[in-house]
Amino acid sequence: MSTLRSARQSRRLLGPLGAIAAACLLAACGSAVVTPSPAATAAQPTPTEAPTPAPSPTVEPAVTPAPTPPGQTDTAWGRIWDALPAGFPTYPGAHSAETGEGPASAILDAGPASAADVATFYQSALEGAGYSTVALSGPSEDGSWEVVSAGSSGCLLQTTVSPMGGSTFVTILFGADCPFE
Repeated sequence: MSTLRSARQSRRLLGPLGAIAAACLLAACGSAVVTPSPAATAAQPTPTEAPTPAPSPTVEPAVTPAPTPPGQTDTAWGRIWDALPAGFPTYPGAHSAETGEGPASAILDAGPASAADVATFYQSALEGAGYSTVALSGPSEDGSWEVVSAGSSGCLLQTTVSPMGGSTFVTILFGADCPFE
């Protein structure tokens, strides 16, 4: 009888212990416990701490560099800019040309227009742009005209209008003392 009793007591003890062991096993199998690394816990804010907002990128205004003025060249007339500033008056329909006549701020082909008409255009357009006419001469023996103009800063520019082979060419010497704007 003592063996029977010890078997019953063992069953009574094993019953509750077995149930606890089974519950622990089920709990262990049903969910995985992940221990975060120290780096992961440091990166996440605690519930009582508000996340720090990321700094917003600042947008710098676009800076447009000032245009670089062209070079300058010494001529028999004087020192000139190697180009004309933007907005310089141009005879309607005129386009850039090469004549081989030497350095100039611009050489333009005004097409079949008369030299007198082109010279009058430049005199008027330059006066409208704030230049005063110092001299207007022409026509010379070859049919060319010359307009000499002065800017408010005392700078000079020379516009020579010459008929050549069915076209009228305009050679502009824009003085280096003139502001290049």
